[in-house]
Amino acid sequence: MSIPAFGVGTFRLKDQVVIDSVRNALDLGYRAVDTAQIYGNEAQVGQALAESGVARDALFVTTKIWTDNYSQAKLIPSLQDSLKKLRTDYVDLTLIHWPAPGSGVELEEFMGALAQAKAQGLTRHIGISNFNIELTRQAIAAVGAGEIATNQIELSPYLQNRQLTAFLAEQGLRTTSYMTLAYGKVLKDAVLAEIAAKHEATVAQVALAWALQLGYAVIPSSTRRENLASNLKARELQLDADDMARIAQLERNGREVNPEGLAPVWD
Repeated sequence: MSIPAFGVGTFRLKDQVVIDSVRNALDLGYRAVDTAQIYGNEAQVGQALAESGVARDALFVTTKIWTDNYSQAKLIPSLQDSLKKLRTDYVDLTLIHWPAPGSGVELEEFMGALAQAKAQGLTRHIGISNFNIELTRQAIAAVGAGEIATNQIELSPYLQNRQLTAFLAEQGLRTTSYMTLAYGKVLKDAVLAEIAAKHEATVAQVALAWALQLGYAVIPSSTRRENLASNLKARELQLDADDMARIAQLERNGREVNPEGLAPVWD
């Protein structure tokens, strides 16, 4: 089950801004695009994909089901609506966006509906996002370990989530890192700046290379073509053991995203 290591994110990007971002990313060689129902930009992402000229089977498109659509009655129709907006017959990966313990829908119900969506060919792979260890265990129990492609979680040099990522690796689940630059906060970090200078790289490239070397997939976003191009070069940056050890020391439980009612109790 191959999740591309490098994709482009679209969180907070709307209208022509997201069209331009995705178009530029695809033109630069990105082939994985991450969106979500709640982002309100699936139609614009779909337009950019359709107009790119890139063959559908060369793309890896991810969307996420919003909490309002978790019930057995709503999940598949909501995904069908996402497919129409994205101008595709299927997506490559569909995630449950948040565990949302207060949603009133049991985990077994929404994981079961997600598995049905896969069985119907609406999505090639299924997965979870923002799940802690215990909820990941429950998701695995609901659909089987081999069925869950990834857990997409907030990760950055300031939030390294070692317990959860170790558990995911034990279970054979790929970790996808979002917010790898911590809303840009890591870009001002003195240690990362020293490592970047040593490698003649940017701080963003160092943070992304750190995540890639730990085996995580990354989905950074940018509205600027030059930053999209620069981020992609993180794939070529090899950090040494000393670099990785120094970055490991930056852990500070620096969580940026923790919405009440949606987030679990974090490990």
